Amino acid sequence: MASFEAKKITDKVYWVGAIDWELRDFHGYTTSRGTTYNAYLVLGEKPILIDTVKAQFYDEMMARIASVIDPKEIAYIVSNHAEMDHSGSLQKAVATIKPEKVFASKMGVKALNAHFNLDFEITEITPNEEIAFGDRKFKFIETRMLHWPDSMFTYFVDDGILFSQDGFGMHLATSQLFADENDDNVLYYEAAKYYANILLPYSSFVTRLLAQVPSLNLDIKMIAPDHGPIWRQPKDIKFILDSWQRWAEQKIYKKAVIFYDTMWNSTTTMADAIADGVISEGVKAVVMPLRASNRSDIALEILEAGALIAGSPTINQQMFPTLADIFCYLRGLKRQNLIGQAFGSFGWAGEATKLIQQELTNMNVELVADPVAIQYVPTSDDLTKCHQLGSKIAKILKSKGE
Repeated sequence: MASFEAKKITDKVYWVGAIDWELRDFHGYTTSRGTTYNAYLVLGEKPILIDTVKAQFYDEMMARIASVIDPKEIAYIVSNHAEMDHSGSLQKAVATIKPEKVFASKMGVKALNAHFNLDFEITEITPNEEIAFGDRKFKFIETRMLHWPDSMFTYFVDDGILFSQDGFGMHLATSQLFADENDDNVLYYEAAKYYANILLPYSSFVTRLLAQVPSLNLDIKMIAPDHGPIWRQPKDIKFILDSWQRWAEQKIYKKAVIFYDTMWNSTTTMADAIADGVISEGVKAVVMPLRASNRSDIALEILEAGALIAGSPTINQQMFPTLADIFCYLRGLKRQNLIGQAFGSFGWAGEATKLIQQELTNMNVELVADPVAIQYVPTSDDLTKCHQLGSKIAKILKSKGE
């Protein structure tokens, strides 16, 4: 077994997770900087393991634990989240460690048994229950649908650490354990991308949770998620909480995202003219040709946008398959409060523009201005119409957006 070592967080707590430098796709979400699977060891009379890691990193986790204590000294294991990047090593860990008890939320017990057909019992934790494990005190907060039904936060009272499972995390493989050791721009980008691609559909639950935080009376000195760096500085904790609050509100921003695909560059020319119309009004335009843009990058861009404009040529009486893929993905993310419109080119049948309009409507995007559909190669007059479409959408964003 490789000699991986634990990383000290406080005198009582160690990081014993794993770094996945290779991960580049997470359920269709492009993870260009890899990720971490964070697990935490809390020392005391009854040592506790908070979460485990993805199955193939079991040996790495156990080696890190062994660098601090004999793993068999662990008395309890807490599972905050049943998704297999955090529970994949649970069965094997239980078989090796033989803890006195394993804890999870009510839905966590169901999910873990359904996943693994377990041969050991899991103890259900009551929401907001406070439990003393030996000389260490913990409080458990149910966070259903952030982002699974089983999701739960574990708050370590002694050190003020909120073990937040997937909450307030990001996919970022880094050797720098704490957020303040990493580049702020990278943190913002990856935190926003994570929210946009994973938490956005559950924004109402995020808003509800953040509204409850004051009443929970938690003295949060550190937020330790299951992915990405740990937030330990007051300014960093404020940053991630404020960011989640803002993203959950799904406001209209003065930015238009234009994505499209093309056959012979007619749709490209139209997209450029639309973007120029947006820019002419002093509004930001982001143009994303689908031959060079991933669905998760588009999801990130619309997180802080106000308009979504989509274009495609017609092929076999359909929109391009790349657009169908994007719409399927974005529809599930449920971004609210967007305006937009469709555009496209065609040869002898122009169904694509109408199909895009339907997809935008299915996403609850408010259709404004008029769509632009042109035959074959756009003329100067056609491009003027495209410019006018971009300009009109930008003017509406200026009146509504932040």
